Amino acid sequence: MANPMADEMRRFKASDEKNPFEAMSERFDRAAQLLGLDPDLYAVMRVPSRELKVYIPVRMDSGHIEVFEGFRVQHNFARGPAKGGIRYAPDVTLDEVKALSAWMTWKCAVVNIPFGGAKGGIICNPIQMSQNELERLTRRYTAELFDFIGPDRDVPAPDMNTNEQTMAWIMDTYSMHKGYTVNAVVTGKPVALGGSLGRREATGRGVLFCVSEAIKKFNLLPEQTSVVVQGSGNVGGIGAQLMYEKGYKVTAISDVSGGVHNAKGLHIPEVLAYLQANKTLEGYAEADYVSNSELLEIECDVLAPCATENQITSENAGRIKCKILAEGANGPTTPKADKILHDNGIFVIPDILANAGGVTVSYFEWVQDRMGYFWREDEVNQRLEEKMVASFKELSDLAELHQVDSRTAAYMLAIDRVAYDTKMRGIYA
Repeated sequence: MANPMADEMRRFKASDEKNPFEAMSERFDRAAQLLGLDPDLYAVMRVPSRELKVYIPVRMDSGHIEVFEGFRVQHNFARGPAKGGIRYAPDVTLDEVKALSAWMTWKCAVVNIPFGGAKGGIICNPIQMSQNELERLTRRYTAELFDFIGPDRDVPAPDMNTNEQTMAWIMDTYSMHKGYTVNAVVTGKPVALGGSLGRREATGRGVLFCVSEAIKKFNLLPEQTSVVVQGSGNVGGIGAQLMYEKGYKVTAISDVSGGVHNAKGLHIPEVLAYLQANKTLEGYAEADYVSNSELLEIECDVLAPCATENQITSENAGRIKCKILAEGANGPTTPKADKILHDNGIFVIPDILANAGGVTVSYFEWVQDRMGYFWREDEVNQRLEEKMVASFKELSDLAELHQVDSRTAAYMLAIDRVAYDTKMRGIYA
């Protein structure tokens, strides 16, 4: 009898290292093999439930109509409604959105919240679009997805180049079609429209909680721990700020064009204020300017790639000099790099745990919207810490039990939970 898992593993040996869907699938296959996953469950779980492709006509400010291509991939519904962000970028691809939707399924399962995974994207260049054009684009995209999203179906959230305002437009458009306000249709909204306190900082705060657990494995204290952060947005910037406040020595940070490094430590509030004022880190007087590729290879205790996919590959993994790799971004490390990092003794906090703080507080926001009762920020942060710490310990225990690396353990934990729910529900046919 043919073994579908073995067939897939052979196919991926010659795959494109930087294809995000293939990277996700390769890791899924390894974890599924180690679990001895039933071939029927494997066949169901390995593919998305639904892939939507829409064409979005938008009247531009000049008066002409431009048609944009958009996607929404809903990966899995076994544990609850689908959940995942929407990104606007010129290089969005269906494979990327498929990978991100699957990562969301595993991420939600790792932190044990009742969602499946989804992701959306529109191929556009938001930097070159006016606010009015972005609003028209968002509203028409929402209308195209109206029958496929909702509090009990699929709950979008912000992602790359989308924000609270984007979510407010989606909520309003969906509500206008329904005929009443439905604030639980999206998360990451403005607090005044049903958003949760602590949501904006949640992903960066989740990285902090994971790092604080991981350094215990190396008998380090925050003030003894040097940190390098790639990225300065809602994950990298906020994560760096929170770690700085906890006493960590953040020695380097970057934006899209490059970064700054000072081995004695950076004053992160000053660095972020400089970046906000100048739109670049170049010229910051208290540190040396470095490229993003150079920043990744700086010697440190904790390296936190919090920018985009495929930053650590087989080409540079051997030059990574950290004890702990905390993946604040989705898919920053390729499968070929994983083995090199593991062989070099680097402890990886995988993305499906490290950056799960955002979806965890999105879940809290969804719960609060459904209740119509909202929590204090300290309550949100306390619940987030409890979730992240418990998930880190479960992952660590599983890795030790099966003698596997932490990423494989995370996938095994997630796949086992989704498989159990899928098996218990059965296949409707």
